[in-house]
Amino acid sequence: MDPDDFNSMQLAWGRLLERYRVAAAEAMPVFRVLAQAYQSVGRYYHTLEHLEEMLRVAGRLMAITDDPRALQLAIWFHDAVYDPRGTDNEARSADLAVSLLGPIGVPRSDLDIVARLIHATAHIAYPQPPVDRETAILLDADLAILGSPPERYDRYAADIRKEYAWVPENDYRKARAKVLEHFLGRPRLFWSDSLHADCDGLARRNLQRELATM
Repeated sequence: MDPDDFNSMQLAWGRLLERYRVAAAEAMPVFRVLAQAYQSVGRYYHTLEHLEEMLRVAGRLMAITDDPRALQLAIWFHDAVYDPRGTDNEARSADLAVSLLGPIGVPRSDLDIVARLIHATAHIAYPQPPVDRETAILLDADLAILGSPPERYDRYAADIRKEYAWVPENDYRKARAKVLEHFLGRPRLFWSDSLHADCDGLARRNLQRELATM
């Protein structure tokens, strides 16, 4: 990541924790843990760039949320643990958020919301719209990459393949095709009206184009 972008993210983290009256001396060690996690070996898509893109999308939608602080914390932590071979990444990421944020003063009531939101990013329980705005925004921000310009989408798809480099090509193509078909089968890819209007058509074209290569 560009140093200026990294510094901007660090400042944004500090401002967020200030809203919980957490001093920089306590907030910055947690930021370093997160930065190290998102820059760890083997990550190609689930990186600080993904985090930055999610925060930018969520920022556009934040006006409709009732709890922007917890939502932002959930974004920061949602992929803190990412093991392509694992099945409990969301649970472990939520546990990490609680274990790091609780001792520095984030209230338990907020941590419960953060953990619930992180669990939602498994994207397995939402064939219908989420009941709360925070979950809808988080899921939309996480999937916004699907509606990105073709060149960005293609880089995303290539980076996902790199993260699953250990999977044989034929097996990967079959599994990836199922994922693409799952999203294409949804009546809506994005729950917020603005993102649905702006990105749904392009996202479906991107998904169909990748599926044709499978």
